[in-house]
Amino acid sequence: MHQLRRLLPLEEDTLIPAIEVDPNSVTPGVVGFVVTFVVAGAVLMLILDMVRRVRRVRYREEINTKLDAETSPEAG
Repeated sequence: MHQLRRLLPLEEDTLIPAIEVDPNSVTPGVVGFVVTFVVAGAVLMLILDMVRRVRRVRYREEINTKLDAETSPEAG
């Protein structure tokens, strides 16, 4: 409380009223659930796409390595 008084100089007899909050009215509700679900779905789609692209690059590298090994003069 001392830090608050240093930041906000108040008179000694001035009181800050307590904020009454209904816990049922501050929930995110259906909109919050839908937004969270959409973000989670987008993240899942991005992860699946990234895994597919990394796998494709890795397979291409393996095939290129095999083709280089077959065409090199040392293989013959």
